[in-house]
Amino acid sequence: MKRFKKIIRIVFLIVFVGICGVVILNYPKLEIISGFSAKNMSSSIFIGHRSLEYTDKTDHDVPNVRLATDEVDIDNKYAIANVYGFKERKAIYREGLGSILIDDEFDENKPFLTPNRTIVKTNLEYPYGNLPQKDTIFENIDYEKVRQTAASIFDTNGENIKKTRAVLVLYKDQIIAERYIDGFDKNSMVLGWSMTKSVLSTMYGVLQTQGKININDKAPVSEWQNDERKEITINNLLQMNSGLEWDEDYGSISDITKMLYLERDMTTPQIHKKAIHKPNENWYYSSGTSNLLSGILRKQFNTHQEYLDFPYREFIDKIGMHSMLIETDMTGNFVASSYAWATIRDWAKFGLLYLHRGNWNGTKIFDPSWVEYVTTPSPTSEGDYGGHFWLNAGGFYPDAPRDMFSANGYQGQRVFIIPSKDLVIVRFGLIGDAGVDFNTFLKDMVDAVE
Repeated sequence: MKRFKKIIRIVFLIVFVGICGVVILNYPKLEIISGFSAKNMSSSIFIGHRSLEYTDKTDHDVPNVRLATDEVDIDNKYAIANVYGFKERKAIYREGLGSILIDDEFDENKPFLTPNRTIVKTNLEYPYGNLPQKDTIFENIDYEKVRQTAASIFDTNGENIKKTRAVLVLYKDQIIAERYIDGFDKNSMVLGWSMTKSVLSTMYGVLQTQGKININDKAPVSEWQNDERKEITINNLLQMNSGLEWDEDYGSISDITKMLYLERDMTTPQIHKKAIHKPNENWYYSSGTSNLLSGILRKQFNTHQEYLDFPYREFIDKIGMHSMLIETDMTGNFVASSYAWATIRDWAKFGLLYLHRGNWNGTKIFDPSWVEYVTTPSPTSEGDYGGHFWLNAGGFYPDAPRDMFSANGYQGQRVFIIPSKDLVIVRFGLIGDAGVDFNTFLKDMVDAVE
C-alpha cells in the first residue's frame, strides 16, 4: 500500500512538473493563446451558431490553442478563456459588429454605433435573388467529373486530413456543384480570415470608381511626413510593397499576433514600423498593412457612422451579400486583415462580382479597370500577388489557368475566380495546402467544363 501511494505521488509530481514546464515555456504566449481562444470561440458561437464543444473539437484543435479552456455565457453573449488558470481573456459579441476581444479598460456599457443595413429581397433566382435556381444543363460539362472532383477534396472514412467543410462551384452564374459536411449547409456562416483583405480592396475599388480617392496618392499618415516613409503610396500598401518592417508569424509572439490579440486599435501598429526597403523593392505579406488601410479608409469619411455604413451600402448589400459581417476592434475599426464572415453562397457572390468585372446584374459596383488593377502582379511578388488578391500569373498552381486570381484565407479558405472559364470555385475548411491538393482539384474542375 505504501509503495502504491509512493507511485501515485511520483506520478502526480511528474504531471505537476510537466504542467509547470509547459506554463513556463509558453507563459509569454499565454495572453495571445487565451485571446485567440476567447475571440474565436465567441465568434464561432454567436456568429457561426456552433457550440463550445464543437469549436473546441474542430477549430481549436491546433497546437497551443489546445491548452486553453473556454467558458461561454450565452445570455450575456461573451466567452472567456485561460491557459491553466493564467491570463484570462474575454471576448464580447455585439450585434452588427461581431465579437471583440476586450481588455480591462474597455467599457462594456458604453453605447456603440452599428452599420445600417439595407436588405432587399427580389423575385430573381440565385445569385441575383433569393429564389432557387432552375435546372440548367450545359452540354460542355462533364457533370460526373464535377461531382467526383468536388467529392475528392473532402475527407472519406473519417481520415480527417483534408478537413474541407464546403465547396461551391459556379459556371456562368449557375451552381454546378455544392457540397457540405454534416452540420454545414448553404446558411452556415464561415470566417474568411485573410479573404477579408480582398473585401477591403473592393472598398478602395468603389472609392476609386467614385473619384473619391486616388490610390496613386501618398498615404495620408501624419507620422510619416518627416522621413522616407512619406513616399509610400496607397498603391504600395495595396500591393504589399511599402517596404515597411513587419513580422507575419502566427506561431510566435510577433507583429501579427500582438496586433490581433493585444491591440485596442489595430489600424496603428504598421504606422510605427520603420522602412527597411524602398517602395516596390521588396514584396512581403503584412496583415498590419491591411489594417492600416482600414484606418486610412476611415479618414475618407466625416463620421464613424459613414465609415461603418460604406462597405455595406456601396457593395455588400447591393449584391445581396446580406449575411456578411465584418468584425471590428475595440475602437470600432474594421479588422480588415482577418474578420469577415458570410455564407458560402454569399462568398461565391463576391467572386462573381469580380468575374463580371464589377457589374452586378446591370448595376456598376466598380469600374472594370479595378479588376485589371488587382490582377496586375505586384513588383517582386513573382506573379503571386496583386492588389490584395492572390494571382496565378506566376504559375503557383501550375495546372490551373494563369488568369485565375483568388481571395485567400488562413487554413485554405478560397474564392477562386477564373475568367477564361467563367468559373468561380469556393472552398472552406480547417486546413490549407498541407492537406489539400488545390492544384489537382483546380485542374480537374477546369477539365470538367472544357
